Amino acid sequence: MTSPQDISQMFDTESEKLQNLLGVAEKKSDLSIHEIVETYYQVMNVSTMITMLKTHATENNSLLDKIQKIEKFISGTFNSEIHPKITQQLVSSIQETTKNLQSVNSNEQSKEKIESDAKLFEELRQKMSTKEFVEQYDKGLSND
Repeated sequence: MTSPQDISQMFDTESEKLQNLLGVAEKKSDLSIHEIVETYYQVMNVSTMITMLKTHATENNSLLDKIQKIEKFISGTFNSEIHPKITQQLVSSIQETTKNLQSVNSNEQSKEKIESDAKLFEELRQKMSTKEFVEQYDKGLSND
């Protein structure tokens, strides 16, 4: 059985990781797909921990204070600032990649051009998939 101290320490570790990821997301204007996915997974991980810990932390004021602090951080910093910024970044990036693919001259079919277009299509697929993932988070916010 895990002790309350172990649980609190694990929550501290995961919360610190979240704060570091959000610090990076605040500073960077263009996050990579990997950074976006990692950030959302960490937000969901900590949010899930909060839900579970709230039911067991009724007598642990220290842990309850930490939970409330991180909830405010997620709500204020991530949901209000970073999430909309990431959503807009993905929309703009998808539009730009789509525009680049549409401007391709279909008469020009060199091997290099075909490989370049294939890379653009793969990049577009990854961005669209990530946008779908981000929109699922957004839907979860709407249900709260």
